[in-house]
Amino acid sequence: MLRQTVIIGLSGGVDSSAAAFLLKEQGYSVIGVTMRLWPESSEEAGLAAIEDARQVADTLNIPFHVLDFRSEFESDVITYFMDEYRNGRTPNPCVICNRRVKWTGLLQAADRLGADFVATGHYARVRKLDNGRFAVCRSATDSKDQTYALYNLTQEQLSRTLMPAGEYEKEQIREIAQSIGLHVAGKKDSQEICFIPDQDYNRYLEEHSPSPLPPQGNFVTAGGDVLGTHRGITHYTIGQRKGLNLAMGRPVFVTALRPDTNEVVIGESEDLFTKKLVIRQVNFQALSSLAEPVRASGKIRYAHRGAPCILTQTGPDEVEAVFEEPQRAITPGQAAVFYQRDAILCGGLIV
Repeated sequence: MLRQTVIIGLSGGVDSSAAAFLLKEQGYSVIGVTMRLWPESSEEAGLAAIEDARQVADTLNIPFHVLDFRSEFESDVITYFMDEYRNGRTPNPCVICNRRVKWTGLLQAADRLGADFVATGHYARVRKLDNGRFAVCRSATDSKDQTYALYNLTQEQLSRTLMPAGEYEKEQIREIAQSIGLHVAGKKDSQEICFIPDQDYNRYLEEHSPSPLPPQGNFVTAGGDVLGTHRGITHYTIGQRKGLNLAMGRPVFVTALRPDTNEVVIGESEDLFTKKLVIRQVNFQALSSLAEPVRASGKIRYAHRGAPCILTQTGPDEVEAVFEEPQRAITPGQAAVFYQRDAILCGGLIV
């Protein structure tokens, strides 16, 4: 049999580096690539990651390429990120980046270089199910599971994807990296938002937004009573308690954002709980659609443990979820991802 070739995205971190080694051990011909995504605001960190990846490729004795996708990242991820905040939603840039930039770029490179597969260091597994469809499945490690951010991958993308790190615990991956002398074996995990190194997204929006951000407006009750003045809706998200600077004599929370009237709605803790949500921009994995209501487990944010619910397809690009128990701070703009057993059934953005 001909030896199959795989392109792996090397981020400069321990997970993708160990994954490259595992693929070599499995008999693949491995090519390492690093995608240059970072805008000037995080260029220093980006160049350091490229150098780390290059050293890993040298240690593993595999070819290495740097691919420039800064323009695509700017147009597809950063513009989306800013637009969502301006419109009163809380974005999830990793979900958009994975499908539109990373996997698109890796598969383009694979076709150009004659590779059969693409691979990453994500803690997840790709399986072909009995119905012939591909789905992202939970990894061997619950604490590091990254399936939530991969719900948006298409069938074509998944059919050519390998994720060897998904079979291991994090400490096992570090031990593998140490055993083969990779200099990144002890490197810390990456930040949540790669293009905002200090994680101060409000500062980033203020410095980089091409159009004016929403101005100050009113804090209001659900009924419209004015409670005070807010700094602009981009500073707030559903469930937020800190930083409101409202002297209410008790803890209060952001329960809604109203971009049309530039209002931030304030309420009590119990106002944050609801059983129902709707997602659009739906991507199906384990099934192609929902012919009838189905039971599933739904995650409404990355750190959410998941909760039982009933899914109903309510339109060509719309799914409604009704949870058995009320869930806290369901947030427009965030992804909701639904599982059956360990496989992703579907996911989309909360409206």
